[in-house]
Amino acid sequence: MKYRVLIFTFAIIVTLTSIALISQLGCSAAFSAREATADPAATPAAKKPQGEKSDRQIDFFDGEYDGKEVIKSKEDWKKVLTPIEFSVMREEGTESAYTGELADKHKHGVYYCAACGLALFKSETKFESGTGWPSFYQPIFKKNVYEREDRSLGEVRVAVECPRCHSHLGHVFDDGPKPTGLRYCMNSAALRFRETK
Repeated sequence: MKYRVLIFTFAIIVTLTSIALISQLGCSAAFSAREATADPAATPAAKKPQGEKSDRQIDFFDGEYDGKEVIKSKEDWKKVLTPIEFSVMREEGTESAYTGELADKHKHGVYYCAACGLALFKSETKFESGTGWPSFYQPIFKKNVYEREDRSLGEVRVAVECPRCHSHLGHVFDDGPKPTGLRYCMNSAALRFRETK
């Protein structure tokens, strides 16, 4: 009986530790390309969206990044972004899995930077990664995303930023589907979606 209690206690500790670790790692949680599917029903039921999207107007820029930056102070960004947008885009936070409103979006359109309006991804490159975050296998233009090394969690990852306003968007991993083998794992709070016909 004593051993059963110990085994049960150990199982609970392992489970809680695993949940905490996956939550902390965000998009880098285990995923394999063979799990990628276009079936929206394959993802767990979405949780309530975390925070609110800003209702401010954004001027969308559909072309390839032209090198013109949008520079604002931390205080100026705080005035125009919601708390969750500010946490993700300016402080490199991560929204909880399955809470973002764009994770289950399956309409035809373009995904833009929520801070400055730069076009980032087309809906044709979005796929179901099973991670709870919007995932894409390639950006709309390579110049429209900036990739840099991120060692913030004691491991080497590749962070993805908007080159125009330097907002944190998410991370890119090399476990995505064909044709690129990449998985751009983005935060919904860092994206704005505009439907196209």
